[in-house]
Amino acid sequence: MSSRRSRQSSGSSRISDDQIIELVSKLRQLLPEIRDRRPGKVSASKVLQETCNYIRSLHKEVDDLSERLSQLLSTIDEDSAEAAIIRSLIM
Repeated sequence: MSSRRSRQSSGSSRISDDQIIELVSKLRQLLPEIRDRRPGKVSASKVLQETCNYIRSLHKEVDDLSERLSQLLSTIDEDSAEAAIIRSLIM
């Protein structure tokens, strides 16, 4: 990596190579796809790719759960105890 990354340019702060390495390492630990593999070297680009894939899958899961919740709420009476419990859980 270029030494330019660790210098400050035009008053804007830059992230150092060491900080990038540390952040990629933290991402590596958070990603189930990489974390659960046997120990070994995984490139930073692979970690970033897997991070994007994981975020996409989380977004899809949230969308799916939101849809299921909407369907559930539409099938129960608004004034029921179940509806009140669900509303309290999502607030």
